[in-house]
Amino acid sequence: MLIIPVKDGENIDRALKRFKRKFDRTGTMRQLRSRQAFTKPSVKKRAQMQKAQYIQNLRDQEEI
Repeated sequence: MLIIPVKDGENIDRALKRFKRKFDRTGTMRQLRSRQAFTKPSVKKRAQMQKAQYIQNLRDQEEI
């Protein structure tokens, strides 16, 4: 549960913006979306490998 203390005289829009930022940092929505459907471990591993290859390719291109 996120608690955002609102200071006296603080604009509600500013407090809402702080709440949204804190909510995004916790990663709750990403976690909920990932739990909606089961992904097999082999698919997770393949995606991880593809991501690693992509990042490595970017780093190799940067060196050239």
